[in-house]
Amino acid sequence: MNNIAIVTDSTANIPAEWVEQYAIRIVPLKIHWGSETYLDGIDLTPEEFYRRLSSNKQLPTTSQPSIQDFLKVFESLADEGATGIVVPLISSGISGTVDSAQAAVRLFTRVPVEIIDTQITSMGQVMIILAAARAAEQGASLQEVRQAADEVVNRLKVFFAVDTVEYLHRGGRINGASRYFGTALDIKPILFFNSEGKIDALERVRTKKKALQRLIALAEQQADGRPVHVGIVHANVPQAAQEFRDEVEKHLKCKEIFTVEFSPVIGVHVGPGTIGIALYAEN
Repeated sequence: MNNIAIVTDSTANIPAEWVEQYAIRIVPLKIHWGSETYLDGIDLTPEEFYRRLSSNKQLPTTSQPSIQDFLKVFESLADEGATGIVVPLISSGISGTVDSAQAAVRLFTRVPVEIIDTQITSMGQVMIILAAARAAEQGASLQEVRQAADEVVNRLKVFFAVDTVEYLHRGGRINGASRYFGTALDIKPILFFNSEGKIDALERVRTKKKALQRLIALAEQQADGRPVHVGIVHANVPQAAQEFRDEVEKHLKCKEIFTVEFSPVIGVHVGPGTIGIALYAEN
């Protein structure tokens, strides 16, 4: 009997009910603030993070989990009877997390492990994790679970609007040229993950309202009238995110839609006020 376990990292910030339902194991990234280190989503919740960010001039830094962090989880799952492990992780284009996991796999021989570079993070990563977890729940084999995840990776599109690219630039998550998309007064950059899994600038729009309208237009183009799975994400703006979600539901045929908040690690790099959308169409 297959017993395929799902492991991911904390940047997905997957809702607790899904973590419990599918027994998903979370390996946290780390936030370094001065001399203090916090585990993403464990020692520092999004609410605590943004409150501290607003009153602290020092911008924190982040780091990926260690090889040992992954090994501990893999060993624990093998002890619990897992026959295989599928691990969808934050894009290698913006984090070294995939590297740590792959290094752990080279030291782990008890059960087979499939590492998936999602080339994305946050709400998009959640959608990939769900595809894998649902396949595993239905008794799929290790390779079938991997295939279910890969199919979403290949179809998924993510767009987001930030209030400023300064956080991304300071954290080294966007190139220098793209930084200037957000320097003019009230210009709101529309960003996306490119084919290398890196954050890039798509276009710029005047005002936040127009930026959110443009996100919906881009999503409509991708949907092309088909039913879609949709994830909404925000950075400390729940009311704006709900209003955006309401508009999305008016314009798209949503087979599934959910909202998550950026984890503190991602919040470090996108800054407060960011709103994004991830989607993929039905076959």
